[in-house]
Parts: sequence; C-alpha cells; structure tokens
Amino acid sequence: MIHLPDAPATTKKVLRPATYLYPLPAVLVSSAGEVDGKRRENLVTLAWSGIACSEPPMISIAVRPSRFSHWLIASSGEFVVNVPSAAQSRAVDLCGNVSGKDTDKWALAGLTPAPAKVVGAPIVAECPVALECRLRHTYRAGSHDLFIGEIVAVQASEEVVDANGKIDVTRVDPLCYGSGLYWRLDFGQNLGESGFSLK
Repeated sequence: MIHLPDAPATTKKVLRPATYLYPLPAVLVSSAGEVDGKRRENLVTLAWSGIACSEPPMISIAVRPSRFSHWLIASSGEFVVNVPSAAQSRAVDLCGNVSGKDTDKWALAGLTPAPAKVVGAPIVAECPVALECRLRHTYRAGSHDLFIGEIVAVQASEEVVDANGKIDVTRVDPLCYGSGLYWRLDFGQNLGESGFSLK
C-alpha cells in the first residue's frame, strides 16, 4: 500500500471559474492556404494546446474563429505545432500580438519557413521540434474552436535528440505560459520516471 504524507490543514479560497491550469506550452502554430489566388503562410502563438490521444497520436489546439490562422487551418485541413525554446520568447510573443492578415509575421519575428515532410504548411526552422498535423476533428467550444490534429510527422533538431532517438525535453528548454507570463521550466530535480511509485 502506498503511504502518502499527511497534508497540512489548509483553507481554500473560492475563485471565479477561469483557466487556472499551468504551466502550459507556448507554441507557434504554422498554417498555409490560398488567399485571393496567392499562397499565404501564417503563424499564431497559442498556449491552449495539449496531447489529445496516443494511438493514433493526436494534439489539440484552441483557436479563436476571428484569427486568420483559424481560417487557414479550417480550409487547408493541416497545421504544424512548432515547439519553441525559452530563448525564442520574444518572437513567440510578437507572433501572438500582431495580425497575420496584413503582416508578415515570419519576417517581423525573424523566423524562417521550411518545408514540412508530409503536410503543406511550413515548419519554423528555428524551433527545435515541429509536429506536423492533419485536421481530424473540429469542436465549437465557446470563444475558441478546438482543432484536433493527427500528428503525421515529427521533425526535431539533432541537438535535442538523445542517443535512443527520443527528444530530450531538457535540451529543448521549452517555453511555458501561465498567469499572463512566459516561463522557463526548471529541470534541476528529476522526481522519478513513470511508474516509479509502484517499485
């Protein structure tokens, strides 16, 4: 039987319902489509994202319908979730605070579109990890639409891949978001691998 330490008596404060889940990954989602006969590639910064399924591998992203990227994703049926490092926080914030309808966010943020392996949307060359996705489901959640994408290809920079061919999250140094602020995770203490409580 697992013994848990006694929790100190605490008093809870009741808050209004809000998005108090953190840390959240701050990601750059790239998309592409044809607008007025011309190919347009865009970036949007999102923190409302997460793994939705393991078999097949799927990821969820929540996007406001008013966003230019929403239209590109819905019409093309593809997107890429690019995982930036903490060092890229300025570019990530910039891409979340200007509109791609009339601004080239790539040039403004100093980011480079590079070819994806499977989908038509580009990856962000500077980001250490890119998850290429095909749109499988769309759910109207309220202020945001929830896009569920199947991960059909993964590209990772060589320096973040370990000897076993897996992504080492400490080398990625992922950018996080919470309470309106960007954060760097502290990987100083490993608390145990999955399943350690049963050993």
